[in-house]
Amino acid sequence: MKDGFVKAAAVTPKVRVADVAYNTEKIIEGIDEACVAGAKIIVFPELVISGYTCGDLLLQHTLIDECKRALKKIAEYTSGLDVLVFVGLPYYFRDKLYSVAAAVHRGLCIGMVPKSFIPNYSEFYEARYFTPGNSSVLTTDFFDTGIPFGTHIIFENGESLPGLKVACEICEDAWVAAPPSIVHALAGANVIVNLSASDELVGKDFYRRQLIAQASGSRIVSYIYASAGDGESGQDLVFGGHDIIAENGAILAESKLFSTGVITADIDIERLTSERLRRNTFTENVYDDYVRIPFLINETKVDITRKIEPLPFVPHDDAERKYRCEEIADIQAIGLAGRLRHTGLHNATVGLSGGLDSTLALLVTARAFDRLGLSRDGIKAVTMPGFGTTDRTYDNAVSLAKTLGCELIEVDIKQAVTQHMSDIKADINVHDVTYENAQARERTQILMDMANKVNALVVGTGDMSELALGWATYNGDHMSMYGVNAGVPKTLVRHLVAYFAAEAGEAGNEKLKAVLEDVLDTPVSPELLPPSDGQISQKTEDIVGPYELHDFFLYYMLRFGFSPSKIYRMALIAHEGSYDAATILKWLRVFYRRFFSQQFKRSCLPDGPKVGTVAVSPRGDLRMPSDASAALWLEEIDSLGV
Repeated sequence: MKDGFVKAAAVTPKVRVADVAYNTEKIIEGIDEACVAGAKIIVFPELVISGYTCGDLLLQHTLIDECKRALKKIAEYTSGLDVLVFVGLPYYFRDKLYSVAAAVHRGLCIGMVPKSFIPNYSEFYEARYFTPGNSSVLTTDFFDTGIPFGTHIIFENGESLPGLKVACEICEDAWVAAPPSIVHALAGANVIVNLSASDELVGKDFYRRQLIAQASGSRIVSYIYASAGDGESGQDLVFGGHDIIAENGAILAESKLFSTGVITADIDIERLTSERLRRNTFTENVYDDYVRIPFLINETKVDITRKIEPLPFVPHDDAERKYRCEEIADIQAIGLAGRLRHTGLHNATVGLSGGLDSTLALLVTARAFDRLGLSRDGIKAVTMPGFGTTDRTYDNAVSLAKTLGCELIEVDIKQAVTQHMSDIKADINVHDVTYENAQARERTQILMDMANKVNALVVGTGDMSELALGWATYNGDHMSMYGVNAGVPKTLVRHLVAYFAAEAGEAGNEKLKAVLEDVLDTPVSPELLPPSDGQISQKTEDIVGPYELHDFFLYYMLRFGFSPSKIYRMALIAHEGSYDAATILKWLRVFYRRFFSQQFKRSCLPDGPKVGTVAVSPRGDLRMPSDASAALWLEEIDSLGV
């Protein structure tokens, strides 16, 4: 359970209705298979020991008693195993029959959770046999051992992963208006197991998938759903063995319909606790009537098999990415349109370099003007060639402004910067930070003063990745009147520009498409140092590191508060084959050092639209002291080694 990960399994064994001995054998085989896969929490279907479709045989004491003996056998089998297992069976208690989920651990049955909602409609006639469970936790005698029995039970892990808290609901419980899992989650449970026997109807699997994903998201839990398989099929019902493992709204693993066997997934308890920590509307422990049963799973390093995307800000699926880009572009444009409407301005100035960020800013500005019904010639696209400007970026800037129908204004800054360097007695031939920043600040001065001249709004171009690293000249490109890209990380900027290029192609605007594709092909650079043989000599990622790594670090640091060691471990998996361990560790240190030292630049950011769950605005998203020490984080990074 290192770094908060624990492997869970949902198992649908091949069963025979009412053949308890056979079913017990298959359950034990399922436990073995799940253990080989590394699972620590193992969930079987509802009434798996007897079979769900026993009908009136459930009223036979022969079957009921044999199921109880089988449960004891299954429990004893786990005596040498490091697992928590949930199995379903009919259980006789106080003259009533219940459909229960029995939790077995280290040779013992440690608790029983009865089903709360008993269906009695259509194909299900469970009310003929079963009594609903209730929240009062009583004690049942299980082979001379007192076992907690009731719905309000949470199984809590001990030292290895103290945040792991497991509760249970059964089949129909998940489909009702107020599922028990809601109360379980509010009482602290962050893993919900569901022992189910859900028959298959056309389209029901899609609804079931949505239901489980939604349940895991609204309760901020991992949800392990195990359903009865085709061994139950017969007469009027067919069962598909549709097993699902979800976490906070996302499906981690899912079985193929009409199959039996084991599915596993690595659930991340730390991620869930972090999400609950940030969601102050989620209030835990409001229920004090729960019985909390301890169990202990030894600390082991989980072999992580869950998919960790290398670009967490960028959807992997093409259709989803296109939709996301369209939505983000609209958010950016609507935010800017709102500022223009509020100020009553009909003009905007945008510094256009021919690079990715300024290209996106100009595209968004044009989109905002279109929404407001303003003429695009009110957009003053200002290109300001300096000592590092190449023909390629200059030509792209000019072509982009003209193609979009903006007013192109060119102001060469070389003479002004040379005079400024002379005024402050700085050697123009020394290409240091003064030389670089003088150019950036001169450009911002031009944009601000030109905005005053034409009654315009200065649109900022800097993106969130640059802000995270402090890769911006303070009071230079760091400043604007509205920063449209402030909530967009660099890895996503590229895909947004690609989206606009594709959109232009679909509209038949091949000229705009061509220039955008060339911008995408241009190395990221501030172009503040003289070119080498006409080519860009200053490549940002050579200096601060790959943005795809920095965006990965940024996402997991701010979104979930993960430690450097966990982020490093995840990065090794996500970027395997692209970056070696030494490279990842090097840039991880750079990221934390720069992130902490450059907070002062983020503390005075101009307004800009928030587009995702991660943002660095000082007005709520990142209330971080400018002078906080990075020592703890850097010390942890130093301990990692390679």
